[in-house]
Amino acid sequence: MQIAHPVRDANAPAGTDGLGNLPEWDLSDLYPSPDGPEFAADMERLEALCTSFAADYAGRLDTLDAAGLLRAVERDEELSIIAGRLMSYAGLRYYQNTMDSDRAKFMADAQDRITTMTAQLVFWSLELNRIEDGKLEAMFAENAALARYRPIFERLRAMKPHQLSNELEQFLHDQSAVGAAAWNRLFDETIAGLEFTIDGEPRPLEATLDLLSEQDRSKRESAAREIARVFGENVRTFARVHNTLAKEKEIEDRWRKMPSPQTGRHLANHVEPEVVEALRNAVVAAYPKLSHRYYALKAKWLGLDRLQVWDRNAPLPMESDRKVAWDEAKATVLDAYAGFDPKMAEIAAPFFEKGWIDAGVKPGKAPGAFAHPTVSTVHPYVMLNYLGKPRDVMTLAHELGHGVHQVLAADQGEHLSSTPLTLAETASVFGEMLTFRALLEKAETKQERRVMLAGKVEDMINTVVRQIAFYDFECKLHDARREGELTPDDINALWMSVQAESLGPVFDFMEGYEVFWAYIPHFVHSPFYVYAYAFGDGLVNALYAVYEEGDADFQAKYFEMLKAGGSKHHKALLAPFGLDASDPAFWDKGLSMISGMIDELEAMED
Repeated sequence: MQIAHPVRDANAPAGTDGLGNLPEWDLSDLYPSPDGPEFAADMERLEALCTSFAADYAGRLDTLDAAGLLRAVERDEELSIIAGRLMSYAGLRYYQNTMDSDRAKFMADAQDRITTMTAQLVFWSLELNRIEDGKLEAMFAENAALARYRPIFERLRAMKPHQLSNELEQFLHDQSAVGAAAWNRLFDETIAGLEFTIDGEPRPLEATLDLLSEQDRSKRESAAREIARVFGENVRTFARVHNTLAKEKEIEDRWRKMPSPQTGRHLANHVEPEVVEALRNAVVAAYPKLSHRYYALKAKWLGLDRLQVWDRNAPLPMESDRKVAWDEAKATVLDAYAGFDPKMAEIAAPFFEKGWIDAGVKPGKAPGAFAHPTVSTVHPYVMLNYLGKPRDVMTLAHELGHGVHQVLAADQGEHLSSTPLTLAETASVFGEMLTFRALLEKAETKQERRVMLAGKVEDMINTVVRQIAFYDFECKLHDARREGELTPDDINALWMSVQAESLGPVFDFMEGYEVFWAYIPHFVHSPFYVYAYAFGDGLVNALYAVYEEGDADFQAKYFEMLKAGGSKHHKALLAPFGLDASDPAFWDKGLSMISGMIDELEAMED
């Protein structure tokens, strides 16, 4: 079991620059301490339960009646909760300081031990898939409590054509700790150990990336060139990681008879390949009216004929560099949530009050941001690297949206609360939109409104256009790897093949930008994850359009959608709103919101 939304390293003291008292995690709701009796007792308990589960059910699932199968499912859910709790604690401690060798060892040892003990459970999904369809349907008809788990059986059975023999599945399970998981850890620790020098001062990656949104263009250029230098010096390591993981995936996909490298992700996301293809095609077709048009405007605002890569996230000349203190960020997001529905703010408030957020930038801490759901019997934890920029406020709104979603879905239980990635971004992006709209309403001048609209358009381009370009890069990389080993130059060329197409003709690309693929964590941790961001943004834009149209029952239907977790397909979840993601026009509806904001920005030029 791995931590959701894996990210990278950042350093710098917390609570500086007038940001206020930034919160830290209190992980005691999971376990009081790593060496306490509670963690050890749960590890022992898990081992005993795995052994008894295998003894009771291996080789005889097809002999169970409906009540017996229900009991087996409930016991499997109990195992998942214990294992998830153990690994959540070990993983979250590790991400607080990835450079701490004791924390790294603690997580690795826990993962190894759990991998070993859960090897006894490999039979479970394999034997479930061998139960005849008619027999399973009859058991569903007989037992409503069992029928509630139908979505779990459907997802398992979607993998039925791709499952291997018990022995091969056992082998893949046993070697996982020294396969992808080991390469993931090498990537994380390599990233965490990199040092970037700006003006003679050493910086970690997160703080260096932050300079790419500085007002001073020379600082942005220095940061971009230093990132290129450091990653250029380490590109062979990152190329090895990508080559190995892509080849490992190709081998497993071939054995499983997966028709494409993306198939496994689509199955996990419970989304049809044609829906993803419709999304991808709609976004690529919209590049000219979205990113190309916006960045041409941005060049004009910056007084430049051409943009360099270090100008992509540059603030506008009229934009304030005021830092947003933590208490103000908290109030901004909670007020926006309450403006939608007080219940949403009530669910979010404990994150601030009970140690469920870790916000400061600290030595060795993983960079970026994520919301980890832990298990359905505890609560989520949110990680941020808060530097006080307006985008950091939006990140808080985003991750808190995940947290609200995870809290609401927890009532479904461990197996049904987990939301496919394509739907997991719904509440997070919606939370951002609520916060943005609340702030936009308060804009007092045309200039202030322009800055806010431009910032939102950039965020949406980064979420939609950029992530689809990333998806295309991954598709090309995995296709190319099937033909043989890829040199760093090969990977660089694939990266550059999607950059000009997605960003537009106004951009020049400095020497060294070709290695910027090296630090994108999703390529390593979760292949083909990235399209879920574009899916979620398009879905939320369409949802928000329905909200703005004045659906009187919108809030109630929205909360019901979040409460459903992973218990319903995207078609069933969107039907109450009159939306259908399998309709190509659905994506155009979402993209039109972005182009409409660019229309308004262009009109301000008159």
